[in-house]
Amino acid sequence: MAGIRTVEAPVKRPLWTQLYLQVLVAIALGAVIGHVWPATGEALKPLGDAFIKLVKMIIAPVIFLTVVTGIAGMRDIGKVGGVAAKAFAYFFTVSSFALVVGLIVANVVQPGAGMNIDPASLDAEAVKGYAAKSHDMTIVGFLMDIIPTTVVTAFTEGNILQVLFFSIPFGLALAMIGDRGEPVLNVLNATAEAFFKLVAIFMRAAPIGAFGAFAFTVGKYGIESIASLAALVATFYGTSLLFVLVVLGAIAALNGFSILKLIRYLKEELLLVLGTSSSEAALPSLLEKMERAGAAKSVVGLVVPTGYSFNLDGTNIYMTLAALFIAQAVGIDLPLSEQLLLLGVAMLSSKGAAGVTGAGFITLAATLQVVPSVPVAGMALILGVDRFMSECRALTNFIGNAVATLVVSRWEGQLDRAKLAEALSGPPLPVAAPPVESDAD
Repeated sequence: MAGIRTVEAPVKRPLWTQLYLQVLVAIALGAVIGHVWPATGEALKPLGDAFIKLVKMIIAPVIFLTVVTGIAGMRDIGKVGGVAAKAFAYFFTVSSFALVVGLIVANVVQPGAGMNIDPASLDAEAVKGYAAKSHDMTIVGFLMDIIPTTVVTAFTEGNILQVLFFSIPFGLALAMIGDRGEPVLNVLNATAEAFFKLVAIFMRAAPIGAFGAFAFTVGKYGIESIASLAALVATFYGTSLLFVLVVLGAIAALNGFSILKLIRYLKEELLLVLGTSSSEAALPSLLEKMERAGAAKSVVGLVVPTGYSFNLDGTNIYMTLAALFIAQAVGIDLPLSEQLLLLGVAMLSSKGAAGVTGAGFITLAATLQVVPSVPVAGMALILGVDRFMSECRALTNFIGNAVATLVVSRWEGQLDRAKLAEALSGPPLPVAAPPVESDAD
């Protein structure tokens, strides 16, 4: 039956209702509170912690639903292995290059040179806890930890790799039983829609979380605390920016999209990551936005969660840069052979830290323990500013995973160019649209 449907012109929301602006204002207010009233800033920490817990609460089911519905919807089992192989090839290549970039910049800029720190004066107790955690990061232990004790514990513990370990074969099993699995798939698709609506609801609290987290960071560590280590912090931020714009920018250009437009498209999520120092806070939103940008659901479901564990570009830059900074600060001149050893160890340890809280700092401790020339106690030099650098690590990791998702989707021939162009070009200008006739749905 034919009917009349009114096409309404898109309504342009007032600027103050835009989430990215709210988060930006919240970060600025948090910085002011933390700087002027440090004790108050520290006391606001629960706001940031509560928001991150709120998001982490739904990460496991969102990943499960995205992965299962994506794989089951493919029906071609062989494609799943192809996506995984291409994703890991990308992760290994680009993340290894990030380690090399950090190594090169540290040798050229030498941010720790001239500090002349006496290794005996370093406070080993300050980093004892991180060093202890790094002892547990063996390759065998890491691989065994991927297997959950039960299906339920994978979700209750919120371990992304364990959720993936269960989700992928379950999605394959659902695809293999064909039409008999259709009712289950329909239920999961509907549940996924509900969870993404829940994500949108929770994201409205993002400004509160960003406000509390940033007020705590500035209140506890103080803006002035980075002054003595400004060279390291500035070098790390500069190197990460260079990596994003040049390396990831070149990868994006070769695959037909602009890194700057992608950053603009993800501005709300990036500001949230900046405010909370956690890329996990924006993980559910990234899954949704990558699909909206034209990446296939099956690719998004595999690449984004695994990228959060294996494609840590920012963390890798930090590891080699920080390790050489410590060596330079205590007056140790590492020969090329030991620098290459450092690079090789970092390639492995960066994967072993997947899913570990504070992974960047803990991974650095694990790496330095294998290269005895550089004292692990030297990490105390950067402990005070690590929180500031963790924000840059999280931002770089986040952008790197967004690029990886679009690239792997293109390699698979499952990137909708029209949707990508529309998403990266920004919302269309509102135009008047007269009523049009159409067939009823």
